[in-house]
Amino acid sequence: MLFAKDQLVDRYLIPTAGNPRKAMTEVVEYFKEQSGLTKVKLVTTGYGRKLIPADLVMTEITCHGKGAEYLLPGVTQVIDIGGQDCKAIQLNGKGNVTEFSMNDRCAAGTGRFVEVMMRTLGEEITDIDRFVQVATPITINSMCTVFAESEVISLISKGEERADIALGVLHSIAQRISSQYSKLRPKRGERILFTGGLSKSTAFTSVLAQYVAAPVLTDELSQFAGAIGAAQIGIKKLY
Repeated sequence: MLFAKDQLVDRYLIPTAGNPRKAMTEVVEYFKEQSGLTKVKLVTTGYGRKLIPADLVMTEITCHGKGAEYLLPGVTQVIDIGGQDCKAIQLNGKGNVTEFSMNDRCAAGTGRFVEVMMRTLGEEITDIDRFVQVATPITINSMCTVFAESEVISLISKGEERADIALGVLHSIAQRISSQYSKLRPKRGERILFTGGLSKSTAFTSVLAQYVAAPVLTDELSQFAGAIGAAQIGIKKLY
């Protein structure tokens, strides 16, 4: 995300493709080229935050809190499902983190997990909403990515509908993250901002709302919440 003071100027999203340092460098060069600037103040966050020189390095949890506040002022509950982890974050209503619960030891329950399952079913993750539109969920018992993939293959061989299996995968993830979210002891019915790449799926957002029994809100920029938060912190600390 490129900000000029508090104004969003541009955004750029590319896959790291196994080389996050190269991807990050490409993003910086893109912003310089598009803006005509020769130098930008850089704040990095996430798993690769220390791979390239930056003016400020911030943890992902802190950035998601500030990003959530930017997208939905006053929000106190955040669920983020990224490519490598999933986390539930509690805020003080001003973007400051008061508590969080994070799963970063297993791919299960992450965007990567959904991507692997969808490819096993012969579909792309970008088509998931269309694919499960009229499906009935099948219970997926395995939450380990390796075992779940074997279970999905077994269900396909038994003649189960692929769309039903896909919706079952979404339910299994929602159940897992709702259990993680409950550790924060949220107030009943308190609205939640859903961030990360999976927040683009209206089907999953709807399923998640069922399990957490609360309004789950998203934003056009929810996928960029961490980067937005990093930029907001940079604006305050570097200018």
